[in-house]
Amino acid sequence: MAEETARYWTHPALPGVDLLTARYIRHSFGRHTHDTYVIAAITEGVEEFHHRGSTERAGAGSVALVNPDVVHTGHSGAPDGWSYRVLYPEAGLVAAVAEEIGTPGRGLPGFTEVVIPDARLAGMVAEIHRAAERDDGLAADTLLRLTVARLLRAHAGPAPTGPGPATGRRTVRQARDILEARLAEPPTLEELAAAVGTRPFPLLRAFRDAHGLPPHTWLNQQRVRRARLLLDAGVPPAHAAAEVGFVDQAHLTRHFRRIVGVPPGAYRRERGRG
Repeated sequence: MAEETARYWTHPALPGVDLLTARYIRHSFGRHTHDTYVIAAITEGVEEFHHRGSTERAGAGSVALVNPDVVHTGHSGAPDGWSYRVLYPEAGLVAAVAEEIGTPGRGLPGFTEVVIPDARLAGMVAEIHRAAERDDGLAADTLLRLTVARLLRAHAGPAPTGPGPATGRRTVRQARDILEARLAEPPTLEELAAAVGTRPFPLLRAFRDAHGLPPHTWLNQQRVRRARLLLDAGVPPAHAAAEVGFVDQAHLTRHFRRIVGVPPGAYRRERGRG
């Protein structure tokens, strides 16, 4: 059986875009979100993932799309796993392309389909990776913009607004601000609810409605995001783990791999090369 491999990297010609090239068999991604878009071209096998209450399957020659801040998972949908090449473009980049090509609608665009069986489109995503791998920055940047433009014209509309009444959104936003300020020493759910003027269960329901995750899961995701910034700055994984509130490096590694797809040490090495 083939071994699992994964490379999470960047290229200077593609600012605002992360890249993941991977083959997974046993690995699974837990429930998580990205603050970027996800554009994943499946090159072999089948990936299966939960998305907005449904189970999606993406086979070879298809492209899986996930909007920013949408909860999803990821795991093998076939015995031999799956291989894919993924782009994670920042929201600002996609919005800029939408403005340049005159895509109608206000605000941030959102993909309206989750899995697109389109071998040509999947090939374009793979070619962006190959151009970056051979250090052809002009080709990589050109193909990226052509790919995003094609997706926006054919498979996008206005991004959905968050659920829940305005009062609930304000409460969740206040709770989120507290958690972000106290990553290393978070309050209990009861303390957090009291700080925003509500009770634990109403806060838990409002938080799930807004983010699709309970506060403690959302907190660990923010810890991973903060750890990524520290790793980008050259901080060793053990120090990053302590600074963001994980018990130790192993604790960081477990959550990091379930969200990013690679361990923090491998992530730091690739970012250092970039």
